[in-house]
Amino acid sequence: MHPYALTPFDAAAVLITLAALLSWVNQRFFKLPTSVGLALMGVVASVAVIGIDAVLPDGHLGETARAFLANVDFQNALLNGMLCFLLFAGALHVDINALRQGRLQVALLSTIGVIVSALLVGYGLHFATALIGAPLPLPWCFVFGALISPTDPVAVLGVMKSANTTPTLQAMVSGESLFNDGVGIVVFTIFLASAASGQDMNAFEFGEKFVIDAVGGAALGLVIGYAGFLLMRSIEDYSVELLITLAVVMGGYSLASVLHVSGPVAMAAAGLLIGNQGVQHAMTEETRDYIVRFWALLDEVLNAVLFLLIGLLGVALLAGDPTRLLIGALAIPLVMAARAISVGAPLLFWSKLFPFNSTFGVLVWGGLRGGISIAMALSLPEGPTKDVIVTATYVVVLFSVLLQGSTVQRIMPKPETA
Repeated sequence: MHPYALTPFDAAAVLITLAALLSWVNQRFFKLPTSVGLALMGVVASVAVIGIDAVLPDGHLGETARAFLANVDFQNALLNGMLCFLLFAGALHVDINALRQGRLQVALLSTIGVIVSALLVGYGLHFATALIGAPLPLPWCFVFGALISPTDPVAVLGVMKSANTTPTLQAMVSGESLFNDGVGIVVFTIFLASAASGQDMNAFEFGEKFVIDAVGGAALGLVIGYAGFLLMRSIEDYSVELLITLAVVMGGYSLASVLHVSGPVAMAAAGLLIGNQGVQHAMTEETRDYIVRFWALLDEVLNAVLFLLIGLLGVALLAGDPTRLLIGALAIPLVMAARAISVGAPLLFWSKLFPFNSTFGVLVWGGLRGGISIAMALSLPEGPTKDVIVTATYVVVLFSVLLQGSTVQRIMPKPETA
């Protein structure tokens, strides 16, 4: 229908306007964390639309809202747009010196940990759905496990910024979140190719694809990050240097797509290099101030739009098949248990650097899921399996953002105990 044929600019204008108004309402009256407040108000708006439709069906309010959301290409907007900016901005603020102390832990948790979690969730969901008489094929359960296992760096970094924890723990949690996100997308892509083709993938093929994507992405990120560093070091003009950081992000992400390596991993690596070597050795104080403020502001704006979209998706999903909502509810404990096992087991061996009692809760309850998981779910091929996975993902993400996001500060350790 022509009234719904919004241009990308129209859709962006509506979302930015809504995000601004609801952010003001949140700050003025509720004072919740921005991500929690916007997601919550988006859900409330979704429920209100469904309720109004039930009372006044001739108003077609829900149809209008769903038509608007259909015009927002969530998967392309996030995975091929917002994500490169969000990951670079997050990595820009990670202290690489503090991260060095936990580099082995970050590497293992963001690779082996994600794979183990994906497998545990996959097997668990396959068993749970069979138990309620709505079995989901095992390959597609693994796809769900892969897209829901990575923690969202946007949500996690927002918590860590305001938490009074040690720099080492902050760097470890932030670094693990940044890299497990990129690794999670690689694992998701591999499992999706196997599920869609109906062909099993052996461990060697999985490992080969994983190494090419993840290691290739990290290598590309370091190369383009170093190239940006050299260019910035040769001049003293904050506007040009800021433009160089934008070129690193946008050009680098596009190049990663062309080379078929992981763009998210590349952005995390480039952001770490420029945020540390670049800030220390290639920028004047004035340039540093402009660049850090610019990326912090961009991060906040994109963050607001992202979590508003998560809440608004309820218009399309909450009125669906109750069985799908039940599967989503069953997935919540599965995801939490898989996270607890995948990070808890290795933490037992790292107690000298990261005391188990103070670190376990941060990594498990602070391992928030967000829009990246939803974007991966929305990228699935059309069909009943997609409907189940998208709804389950939405339920898990809502639980994570609203409940975990609003309470995680309570389990953050103080510096003297971390």
